[in-house]
Amino acid sequence: MPVSRMRRIGVVLAAATAAAALAACTTTEQTTTPEPTAKSFTIGFVNGGTTEFHNCLGKAIEAEVAAAGSKLIVLNSGQDSAKEKTNVESLIAQKVDALVVQSVNIEALKATVVEAAEAKIPLFLTSVLPAGGDTSGFVAAALTDVEQVGRLDAEWIAQDAAGKPVKVGLIVGAPGAASDLMEKGFKAALPANATVLETVQGMFNPGKAKTEAEKMIAANPDLDYVFVASEEMALAAQAAFASAGHPEVKVVANNGSPAGIQAIKDGKLAATVANSPDETGVNIVKAVIKSLNGEQVDKITKTQVILITKDNTDAAPKYCR
Repeated sequence: MPVSRMRRIGVVLAAATAAAALAACTTTEQTTTPEPTAKSFTIGFVNGGTTEFHNCLGKAIEAEVAAAGSKLIVLNSGQDSAKEKTNVESLIAQKVDALVVQSVNIEALKATVVEAAEAKIPLFLTSVLPAGGDTSGFVAAALTDVEQVGRLDAEWIAQDAAGKPVKVGLIVGAPGAASDLMEKGFKAALPANATVLETVQGMFNPGKAKTEAEKMIAANPDLDYVFVASEEMALAAQAAFASAGHPEVKVVANNGSPAGIQAIKDGKLAATVANSPDETGVNIVKAVIKSLNGEQVDKITKTQVILITKDNTDAAPKYCR
């Protein structure tokens, strides 16, 4: 065969091969399924107050929602049940995809459950459950077993008192919500040798707690132990006892914040129960995003609680961001 003809055949074959390869690439590109993009949602969060716990819960929820590629709208009720109602209504009007509520109290929660149901907006909780244990009105909850918090503090007092008759006072938080359950757990677990002299409300306000502590120690100078529903209030109460000449009063509390853990190390607090708002925030956002994506979620996820004393301060979980 002449050389020129062989060259022409080679050129034709090369062109055919290139065309086939190009066609294969084009077919592959056309049939490749693109990676699905994550859905973006608008989530409404009604926080219940402005304590350190509430603020840290808010920071965790904000960070986790952003990490999920979604939008967060935050409103704060400031421990006011009427404000909670208007906040919920505002978020419903903004057509959020889901509602997360740190409810002020059980009565406020009743209205929240009804309004969310009527608007057909899925509801998620981070504070207390509806009265009577009815779980039908919300999708999921991430919260602390606050009765267990109270029990752990009372059990520490029982161990520390070692059977000796002791006198106990309580400075609780706001009525109608988690503080009531914490008080219930604490009183139920106190030993028979412990006598409760007085229970007062500090409303999660350190200034009010300090005033109540001053009155309590003046009326009961032989007080041995005081349970306080938050570390912010507990540190104010302990300062009041020390100023009144009674630094020996042993104060037990709730939270596990960096300031609270340091107070344990410094001997200002005898014990506290760590329960991380950061963990609660992570858990609730996971539940919200999974549910909105059509996945099954656990109805209730409990935040771990750990009794912290001077012997195990390093066991406290991450509290805030």
